[in-house]
Amino acid sequence: MFVGEFGARLRTREIEEDIPTRVNAAVDFEGVRGGVTEAISEFLAATPYEGPRLVMDLDLVEQAYRRLHASLDGAPLYYAVKANPNPQILRRLNQLGARFDVASRGEIARCLELGFDPGRLSFGNTVKRPSDIAFAYANGVDGFAFDAEEELVKIAEAAPGARVFCRLLVEECDADWPLSRKFGCAPEMAERLFLRAVELGLKPIGLSFHVGSQMRDPSGWRKVLTQAAALWRRVSLRGVRLEMLNIGGGFPARYSEGAPPMAFYGARILDLISEAFNGHPPKIIAEPGRGLVGDAGVIEAEVLLVSRKSDDDPKRWVYLDIGKFGGLAETTDEAIRYRILTDRDGGAVGPCVLAGPTCDSVDVMYERDPVMLPLGLKAGDRVLIPATGAYTTTYASVWFNGIEPMQEFTVG
Repeated sequence: MFVGEFGARLRTREIEEDIPTRVNAAVDFEGVRGGVTEAISEFLAATPYEGPRLVMDLDLVEQAYRRLHASLDGAPLYYAVKANPNPQILRRLNQLGARFDVASRGEIARCLELGFDPGRLSFGNTVKRPSDIAFAYANGVDGFAFDAEEELVKIAEAAPGARVFCRLLVEECDADWPLSRKFGCAPEMAERLFLRAVELGLKPIGLSFHVGSQMRDPSGWRKVLTQAAALWRRVSLRGVRLEMLNIGGGFPARYSEGAPPMAFYGARILDLISEAFNGHPPKIIAEPGRGLVGDAGVIEAEVLLVSRKSDDDPKRWVYLDIGKFGGLAETTDEAIRYRILTDRDGGAVGPCVLAGPTCDSVDVMYERDPVMLPLGLKAGDRVLIPATGAYTTTYASVWFNGIEPMQEFTVG
């Protein structure tokens, strides 16, 4: 739910200002809205169904990039490759001038194979093998994240003289998919680590943080920005001149809960940065992933079974041919609430537990808060799951239960 100033007014603005104009209202599935473009619908209609598949509309990726880039006054955007590493997506973003946040040697290698400038890559993972640091540095990557002294030592040995930035710990997070605790260090430790980086011959360039993935309230950036600004001033007094503030990701996709328009995010975050830095904001960069590709993808899946656990059970169980192990891992703890669209929408509905196809008891997506689906739904029906362009194919990379990984296609 939105809080405070983000109430019904912004719900209306989202519908009026931020829904793509190319959305197709009725192709194949009656009543489909939001994210199912004409190009995606035409592809699904023309291509035989052979199992769960994700279709990405590259024009929507471009649209999202342009909106966020403009809303942040042209700040460099480092696309988080882990969100969706499809080469066609990477190529389109590179053509638009994007840079890339890479989390592994494999992601670096993919970008290099595509011919991208290594100077536009940032190794944002704070946990790295020395050999991977050396590989990145030898290939022209010169920006490394850290949050521990041991990591600094590894970087100094494998990439002497490299540019480094410290990731701050974000402990309080209202994001739908929190990232707190695993990454980052406290501001007091960061201050000491910056001085240590100088001792090791490295070049401290800035601070980074991540407020959590799918942050639907822009004010979630306020507290950590205040901490970052205070730290920035302290290290400056100790002779460490920082030049870059990395505000991370967190920009949301439009799932069932909705989100404010992207333009509002940029304006609000810029205001908060200016406020924290007393009207003298530093150079900023951002690392969007979900916010660029989430809304551009639609998964098509099939109903395998509709059943009840007893004759008087008020809830039906709907089993799809995709589940947590097939690409919908972010339904864990029912954190991400996807919309489910069917060709039977418009009639009477009832509560359903949504589950996947595997012989694993945790492969249940929505049970605590069942989804409302048509009473006429039956095995063989197809469903569409919009806003699934991020963190789906990357989670569907193994043959668990002998089920083939989800296929991905691009249009646009």
